[in-house]
Amino acid sequence: QVQLVESGGGLVQAGGSLRLSCATSGRTFSGYTMGWFRQAPAKEREFVAAVSRSGGGTNYADSVKGRFSISRDNAKKTVYLQMNSLKPEDTAVYYCNHQRGYWGQGTQVTVSS
Repeated sequence: QVQLVESGGGLVQAGGSLRLSCATSGRTFSGYTMGWFRQAPAKEREFVAAVSRSGGGTNYADSVKGRFSISRDNAKKTVYLQMNSLKPEDTAVYYCNHQRGYWGQGTQVTVSS
């Protein structure tokens, strides 16, 4: 069983920054790709970013490229999402995802204009 716990969400003005963290439990972390997804009100959950097992490979949705950065610390079993130049359209619940299909409970990010 793997548990994912997100933190770091909050209310920020447009142009601001937030750093999300996802702490995991269990032994299955370093061997798997980790990702972040988000879901805005009345919209489907969408992919945001992913990071490879070693952290050397990353992938981003076009909407966040150049503004968001995903990273991981395998020793701490934690994945991060640094979000800069935030826009009101980034407002959503952000979810951490484990390649084996586990999800966190989500953390709310609200960007005011």
